[in-house]
Amino acid sequence: MKKMFVVLLCSFIFYNAAAQNNSDDNKEKEGFRQDNIFLGGGITLGFYTGSFTAGATPEIGYSFADWLDAGFGFNLIYVSQRADPYYNGNIRQRDFNYGGGPFFRVYPIHFLFVQGQLEANWIKVSLKDFYTNQTLKATLQSTSFIAGIGYTQRVVGQSSFYTMLGIDLLSDPDSPYRDYNNAAVPIVRVGFDVYLRPSRKK
Repeated sequence: MKKMFVVLLCSFIFYNAAAQNNSDDNKEKEGFRQDNIFLGGGITLGFYTGSFTAGATPEIGYSFADWLDAGFGFNLIYVSQRADPYYNGNIRQRDFNYGGGPFFRVYPIHFLFVQGQLEANWIKVSLKDFYTNQTLKATLQSTSFIAGIGYTQRVVGQSSFYTMLGIDLLSDPDSPYRDYNNAAVPIVRVGFDVYLRPSRKK
């Protein structure tokens, strides 16, 4: 059901993009603009019972219109879950996650956006059992689809600042955005992007 929602959402975005392009047929076509490319990113924070998540999320993207951005984002995330005899069998878990994937942002209002990002993640896991004093290490792979809503101050061609609250809509138990009960963990991202200067070539 969640995967079907993702497919329908993406189809809706591309349909609207096509409709917008058709509505601009009578306008002068400017083509690719260097000053519509943006670079930046931000930080990711997550808090839930006995756990802490922090990371960096660099990104590169392009503003196709005032209402649509798309690009590719990366992530480097650290997750720590404390040992607790009642919730996780007194096992401490520490993960280092890296990965990335495509994203889009739709701006229904100039200061509000909806974001979706499909991520492939690789996670290096370290588990320590405080009952047996044994440590287990492994490398896992997971897929996430982060959907979120956020506030932005954005001027295409100049810069943007954003704050977003999101969740992982998929149910991969190895996702860095889900807890040990496979419940989605709230994701808070704060970031800043700058646009490239326009080309001087005429």
